[in-house]
Amino acid sequence: MKAMILCAGLGTRLRPLTERWPKPALPFLGQPLLRYHLAVLKVAGVKAVGINTHHLPEEMAATARAECERARLPLHIVHEPIIQGTGGGIRGLRDFLSEDDFLVFNGDILFPVDLRPVVAAHRDSGAVATMVLMPMPADEKYAAVEMNPERQVRRIAGHGPGGAALSPWHFTGVHVVSPRVFDFMSAEGPEDINRDIYARVMQAGLPVHGEVVQAYWSDLGTPSRYLATVRDVLFGRVPLEMLGWASPFAAAPRGTGNWWAHPAAHLGAAKVAGPAYFGAGCLLEDGARIGSAVAVGEGARVGDGARLNRVAVFEGTEVAPDEELVEVLAWGTHRVPAPLAP
Repeated sequence: MKAMILCAGLGTRLRPLTERWPKPALPFLGQPLLRYHLAVLKVAGVKAVGINTHHLPEEMAATARAECERARLPLHIVHEPIIQGTGGGIRGLRDFLSEDDFLVFNGDILFPVDLRPVVAAHRDSGAVATMVLMPMPADEKYAAVEMNPERQVRRIAGHGPGGAALSPWHFTGVHVVSPRVFDFMSAEGPEDINRDIYARVMQAGLPVHGEVVQAYWSDLGTPSRYLATVRDVLFGRVPLEMLGWASPFAAAPRGTGNWWAHPAAHLGAAKVAGPAYFGAGCLLEDGARIGSAVAVGEGARVGDGARLNRVAVFEGTEVAPDEELVEVLAWGTHRVPAPLAP
């Protein structure tokens, strides 16, 4: 089985971070977000991966090559000079994907889930596509996927034939797709897999199914969601055991206190309440004070007297002596507000 990871997005809500990294290449607890995706896909039985690039294509391609080599997965890359949307992006990998059912995975989520039951259900159903769904997150405004009691999707974000007894669900950004989907794509131009292509499939009377899963899911597309996900991982709310080699704690074992630290991290006599994460080569001056839900990236430096609480410090960033940071993403000279819900 093959998979496509959607990697062409602009990441506008995460600027200025995405002026340096495409979202799937964004560091998250010491490693690119893409590494987490590859681990999930390998567990699902994926043997080769394709990506599309558009924004910062050289950075995205270099990260994908390094991570696929680490995961021992062959990689296929298609560049989009003009961004083609989710549907057009999948169409661009048609030659790579058209042999068998394949997985599609959004590049900007954290979703450690066992997809093997979903793949099996898709193959048994004969559906053109199976959307991986969850209950709608509280206090969020994601477009609903509406499904009938027979698990047939009948409307997506208001698009589709509709029907009786429909219930709203949240789409995780992961689908299992049959090559038959290519018959419903336009020959060229941007289009959306959900609102455009699946709507055509449903209007033609062919099934798009939904499979509901119970798992941790997070969209890291805003500063607040990124920091909330760091907090959730550090507080043990995210089951990472299935990731194995791709867990951020595989290379950063738990220390004597409430933190995880790479062997090459230098904590000195800094006071750490935790939970916290410290990446390779980071340096804490002796008078630094680290509160809870703090991640300090590779090669970062936290000065004497600095105070951090609910903060992600990105690679190579210097926190000045006596600087106080609360609920921000710190990269270089940027301090991006990331307020967390109470």
